[in-house]
Amino acid sequence: MKTFRTALLGAATVAVLLGTAACSSSGTASDDTAGDSTAAAKTEITVGFNPGPYLEMFQGGIQPILESEGYTVQTQDFTDGIVVNVAVADGEIDANIMQHPVYLEFVNAQEGIDNAALVQVPTPRMALFGGKSTSLDDVKDGATVTVPNSPSNLYRGLLILREAGLIDFDDVDDPNTADLSIITENPHNLQITPIENAQQVPALQDVDYATIQGNFIISGGLDYNDALAVEDQPIEFSNVVAVRSEDVDSDWAQAIKAAYESQEFIDFIEADPQYDGYNLPEWFQ
Repeated sequence: MKTFRTALLGAATVAVLLGTAACSSSGTASDDTAGDSTAAAKTEITVGFNPGPYLEMFQGGIQPILESEGYTVQTQDFTDGIVVNVAVADGEIDANIMQHPVYLEFVNAQEGIDNAALVQVPTPRMALFGGKSTSLDDVKDGATVTVPNSPSNLYRGLLILREAGLIDFDDVDDPNTADLSIITENPHNLQITPIENAQQVPALQDVDYATIQGNFIISGGLDYNDALAVEDQPIEFSNVVAVRSEDVDSDWAQAIKAAYESQEFIDFIEADPQYDGYNLPEWFQ
């Protein structure tokens, strides 16, 4: 740009500036090449997690594969789904493993970011647990129920309650728009309260029932054998590895994807009974 702005100073000046620009251009090309080389040679990966089984699954089944390929892997804990997504978008971390695509889309829209699903991962199912009430045989009028407070997971909670015959509601095209107003029938006058995911297990003793997300079931020490109902998990609610959209095709991101889809990881999951009953990715078979 400097050459064009000074072109009117004369042919000699232009010649000098063009020579300088040529040197500068050569240097820039070299710098760009070096930058591309650095990006392509990225070997340090930082992955963020919310509470749940995904960190243990990653460290046991994925991290060893990546490290055998020369990657250095670090993990970072988060307690909030929004923050861990913004951390990916801002480049603070490279990927996260804690959410399904419907929630990912919701956060992208809310925060104005552009993260993308890289690969689906084995996912524990949402389930209905009893707190003060231990059975669905005689649900009392006005029983208290908690559901997750994020719209898409609230919708999943309502699906479980409907499948259990406790409520009915109008389906929505976009689960991210769901709220309690879609309920059309509530014969037991259930007092349904959306609360933070992380609070559902601690609050279980204070309510009659709770529909709880799978990762919080695991991290909270609950047993699926004690669940009163378990969701038939739609594929769009199965969790994924998320990265920035611009990183999807990078070597390191594709290495993560290949590790999850490897026979070594499949063998790892099949050998550990704690993953029995998980919703498995389409590629798993």
